[in-house]
Amino acid sequence: MTQRLRSVPRTAWIAAGAVVLLLAPVAVAAWPSDRSGAPTAAWSAPDASRSQPPVVPLDGTSCAANAAGMAGFTPVAAVDVPARATGRPPAYVFDRTAAVARGFDRVGYCLELNGPAGPQWVWTAMEPFTTDARRLGLPTRAGQIVQQRVNDLEVATNVAGLPTGTGLAGYLEMWPNSYGPRGTGQISGTAPDRYDADDDVQLSRAYGSFQVHLVGGTRPADTSPQTVLAVNGFMSPSGPLALGIGPAPTGNPDWTFAANAGSLTQRRLTVYARPSVLTVTRHPADRQLFPRDAGNGAVVEVAGKFTDPRVTAVQLKVTSGADGWDYSAAASPGGTFSLRHRITAALREYRFELRVLGDGVARRVGRWDGVVAGDVYVIEGQSNAVAAMQHGSAAAEESPYLRSFGSPVVDGTRSAAARSWNYAVGDLTQQPGAVGQWGIRMAHRLSDTYQVPVAVINGAENGRPIGYFQRVDTRPNDLRTNYGRLRQRLTAAGVVRDVRGVLWYQGEADNDNAAAHVAGFTALLRDWRAELGGPDTRYYVFQVRTSPCGDGRAARLREAQRRMGDTLGVTVLSTNGLSGQDGCHFDWEHGYRELGDHAFAVLSRDLYRGPADGVAPPNPRSASFVDPGRTAVVVRLRDEDPLTVQPGVAADFRIEGSGVSVVDVTYRPGGQLVLTLSGPATGATGVSYLGHAGAGPCVVKASGVGLLTFQGLPIAAPD
Repeated sequence: MTQRLRSVPRTAWIAAGAVVLLLAPVAVAAWPSDRSGAPTAAWSAPDASRSQPPVVPLDGTSCAANAAGMAGFTPVAAVDVPARATGRPPAYVFDRTAAVARGFDRVGYCLELNGPAGPQWVWTAMEPFTTDARRLGLPTRAGQIVQQRVNDLEVATNVAGLPTGTGLAGYLEMWPNSYGPRGTGQISGTAPDRYDADDDVQLSRAYGSFQVHLVGGTRPADTSPQTVLAVNGFMSPSGPLALGIGPAPTGNPDWTFAANAGSLTQRRLTVYARPSVLTVTRHPADRQLFPRDAGNGAVVEVAGKFTDPRVTAVQLKVTSGADGWDYSAAASPGGTFSLRHRITAALREYRFELRVLGDGVARRVGRWDGVVAGDVYVIEGQSNAVAAMQHGSAAAEESPYLRSFGSPVVDGTRSAAARSWNYAVGDLTQQPGAVGQWGIRMAHRLSDTYQVPVAVINGAENGRPIGYFQRVDTRPNDLRTNYGRLRQRLTAAGVVRDVRGVLWYQGEADNDNAAAHVAGFTALLRDWRAELGGPDTRYYVFQVRTSPCGDGRAARLREAQRRMGDTLGVTVLSTNGLSGQDGCHFDWEHGYRELGDHAFAVLSRDLYRGPADGVAPPNPRSASFVDPGRTAVVVRLRDEDPLTVQPGVAADFRIEGSGVSVVDVTYRPGGQLVLTLSGPATGATGVSYLGHAGAGPCVVKASGVGLLTFQGLPIAAPD
């Protein structure tokens, strides 16, 4: 079950985040093809005549001469960026990371260039994205991946057209890896066929990106992103680097493949950090969702230690819309502080700002935006749990109040690097925030109906059998395992014991092996119940439409899944009745959209006291012959919701152990399906409903929920 990928023109090669002072040879992969299979373009010769943004005349030609915001910052590293890559990390001119070893509360970068357009400089500063000063410079080691929003961005420059100021929203793309243009879906106004402010990290360390972008404050946003600075290609095995300030005037906006370093006579990147006067040990993360408690809210704490004797007090300001709250604590030598605020689970975001007071140290030391309280769900399984876009987009379902944490990326190194809260996106896979199409539809309907933020953590992977998802008891956090990656994400997000529901969609790859599937899922469910959520966490199993893909007649595994509702205490959901199916996956319309609706309905019933009518899939309770001649069978269902029997559905029923066929199916009030047979069913052992792949007639409720597949239901004698 392979995700369909958009062809892209070529793939750049990327890594993320540490200052390397002791240089060692770095193994670099050969230039590969991009995901579309097209050869990656070779490096072109530097073009010294390439146009660049004009310079606005100012006094001085450097950050230090012009950027007032640099006050209080310490230069911790600098590199004279080489014109050409050698496959080794660039050497740093100096290392002063020890000066901020006790901590820093703000980081900054100065890029100074001189070339055809004359001297250019840009200064940008932001909240820290790491606590390790050694990770602030050019990223050169595996796993040094920074792919996240930053708040309170400051920009000063002499390049015309690039917005300047403070309190801006930014996005960082810093890594040693290769990368493609498809993007994560986190940044509005970007394109999937060009390199810009939102690209997707790939596995090999063979190019390198060090980029800061201006973006809209929320998603979706009205403002188009703009590159602030870019240093690209420093991990390439060979070829000219690409550098720029502001968006590139031609080619890719983020200067990828610009190959212009040879036209610049100065190429210095200096890394700065502002030493801390306070140690913050506990605080919310940007966009974090706190699981709501029984009081419909959550307590958010900001805590730390006083480390600078000049600090006299700390102040915490919490705002949400027009509402504001203020808290403070007096400083004591070597003492600690803890300030708490209770937020409400509603469609409102909170901002937390921490300031220190004192002679010469008064300033803001922390700001955390977009904090909410709400509900958490997990989606697991194979490709129909991944629920990638096949035909039709789910982008309209996205909302600032739908969140996710980390990335469902399969590679353990990149999974470990993805430790930020993101906006949930539905169409993409293997990207930060990816939750799948039916997952985002389900979350949107829950959030919209009950006015509460929702987080979905999707750990599903394409084409995997049941054994792939198991917990390795001796190493449950192993990032080489699916279980370990999901477990680590939930733990890092702080929600592992607060999952309200787990939704499982898997079985196609088990090739109708019911015994293996049941044994594997039983073990997995036991581990989930021991580690995820609490006693009230609910578990849901989608009965697959086919197993294997394309085979709509094999039914042993599907029958076993139907029985799990009775034997394992899970809730079984149907995938029958949806016409937008290609034999394995689903389109958006008449497919994943409706699956999201069905999941919403059952969660609404079970966890939000929503309506129950029409929610449960039709599920047989018993069967018996209607007459002594055994020419008709009545299948009694577990509820009495009215059903629609579409013409032609009789072909999906079987009378086992007999040569007769079902020629007609009618619904009888009271929850009964009457099957008319082609003749006396002598020797019959049971009745089955196999369903079918793709579009076709179904037995459905008014909600569109289809009759569960069942096999070998015993037929009793006439009443």
